[in-house]
Amino acid sequence: MEVAIAMSGGVDSSVAAALLVEAGHQVTGVTLRLWGGVSDSGCCSASDVDDARRVAQQLGIAHHVFNLTEEFQAAVVQPYIDGHANGKTPNPCVECNRTVKFELLLERCRRLGFDKLATGHHARIVERHGVPKLARGVDDLKDQSYVLSMLPASTIADLVLPVGEMNKSEVRERALAIGLRTATKPDSQDVCFIRSDEGREGFLGERLNVRPGTVIDRATGKEMGSVPAVQLVTIGQRRGIGAGPNGERRYVVGVDLKRDVIEVDALEHALQRRLKVLPATVTTTGDELPMSQEIIVQVSAHGKPLRATLEPTNGGFDVVLDVPARLVAPGQTLAFYDVSDPDIVLGSAIVA
Repeated sequence: MEVAIAMSGGVDSSVAAALLVEAGHQVTGVTLRLWGGVSDSGCCSASDVDDARRVAQQLGIAHHVFNLTEEFQAAVVQPYIDGHANGKTPNPCVECNRTVKFELLLERCRRLGFDKLATGHHARIVERHGVPKLARGVDDLKDQSYVLSMLPASTIADLVLPVGEMNKSEVRERALAIGLRTATKPDSQDVCFIRSDEGREGFLGERLNVRPGTVIDRATGKEMGSVPAVQLVTIGQRRGIGAGPNGERRYVVGVDLKRDVIEVDALEHALQRRLKVLPATVTTTGDELPMSQEIIVQVSAHGKPLRATLEPTNGGFDVVLDVPARLVAPGQTLAFYDVSDPDIVLGSAIVA
């Protein structure tokens, strides 16, 4: 089988490539050049591209670099900037997977005649009733099924995830045993196009007309202070907000960009049971989502799985949680899992 392996320059994709070679496949390494600016983290820096190329040399496989910087800017970076300008909190890694890695890259690999596309994600492809399904990786701490939850069935059928059956320590042990240069390389933690020394504040501050905002306690109407950039405040946020008059922690419950006002309240008033989704963003990994039936929903990459029901509405559905949870910011992704088989991903949607 001819397999293209997306090599980010990290240990997971390096070991994934090695496992494919060991299995006897015809393997070609592919690295995406995505960010045209300066980067020192994630999978976009020049050193990451070099690491991927050198690992490919170690494994004796061909390696190609595809330049998708313009597409990445249009599909991932600019929507990230625009989302914050409009009071949303987009997830750029999810959008990169959706539009770049598993749309543009897979399309190119198909045109080049590859049978499958492989990645180093910690997730699995499993069969249920003869149909390939996306499932959680065996390592709960590293599971990446959430950021792949938007993949359609046609993509899942062409996908190979070699390290999904391994935990992270096993991946590093295998890399050390093989002698891969990426064996001890730290995991990427941040958004790849944001430098660690500037952070989200610095990146967006250079690209948006960020404005200070006034923090108001919703319960008392009293002013509590201010924030330096109202566009960077997230619904449900606690960090940097401080405490109310009674010393209780306060959470962001409202962001008004017209008045540059942040409303905060106690935790009991920062919970919700009903999540509205954008109908146009709903995807399924196979069958239609089960309406009026219990499912499991995850609201962040490593968030606690929550039981919920999908309640039909005019033109779409709402996600109704069994137990109230902290507010989820508009623009965030919801991943849906099968309640009878909690490892199986059913699909995803974006919070309205």
